[in-house]
Amino acid sequence: MKNSHTQLALREWRRHLLNPLTVTALAGVTAILALVGPFGTISSLSLPERATYWGLLVVLGYVAGYLISYALLRSNDAHYRIVRVLLAGVLTGIAMNVMVTALNIPVFGFVPSLSDYPAFVATTVAISVIVMAVIDTFNRNLKPLQVAAERPKDTPPLLDRLPFDKRGALVALSVEDHYVRVRTTQGEEMILLRLADAIREVGPVRGAQVHRSHWAAFDQVAAVTRDADRAILRMTTGGDIPVSRRHIPTLKEAGLLPR
Repeated sequence: MKNSHTQLALREWRRHLLNPLTVTALAGVTAILALVGPFGTISSLSLPERATYWGLLVVLGYVAGYLISYALLRSNDAHYRIVRVLLAGVLTGIAMNVMVTALNIPVFGFVPSLSDYPAFVATTVAISVIVMAVIDTFNRNLKPLQVAAERPKDTPPLLDRLPFDKRGALVALSVEDHYVRVRTTQGEEMILLRLADAIREVGPVRGAQVHRSHWAAFDQVAAVTRDADRAILRMTTGGDIPVSRRHIPTLKEAGLLPR
């Protein structure tokens, strides 16, 4: 399972980094920095050299920030979110300082003096904290872009996150670590998303959360088995879904169990 999650994380990272919007944004930032030439680079480096210098820093800094934010900000627990944002910003700022120093030695041939370093570190860390806060807000609230034709009103938005060959009727959602396993009549797919956010994207599909780690579509329930004060849902596709005691009334209201 750990290897599976690592592969999913790498796939998510590659897809994000190679996204045309990401590439365009990084290229735009690099172009601006190359033209403006901050921190004295406009006088010490030619335009092609500035483009190479800032392009390398922009890409390395973005990759470091993305990986650190992915590692620290993906938790579903809302407690300590501010602490995680601050920690991600500090770590990214430190990483950027190390990269800038390592790059300046071969490019400019000098090591910054200790007296100049504290102000530079503080500035970089402050900027990184702001960037991490933006990334965290972006990841939690941004809906998938609608690049295709407008979907029919009865189509769950969640299906836009799945490969085309797995976009069938929703059957169940299950939490696995920091991922949600989306089960449809056409297959299964793991996506990096909180269960609460996934449930908000099921659209008009009739269903409910029946366990802290599971959501089930009522139309895809083949049978219900009572297990003491709990229950088990046998779905039309895939494995069974457990129902916790506190969610038994939900099944009764849906007509899946006698009142």
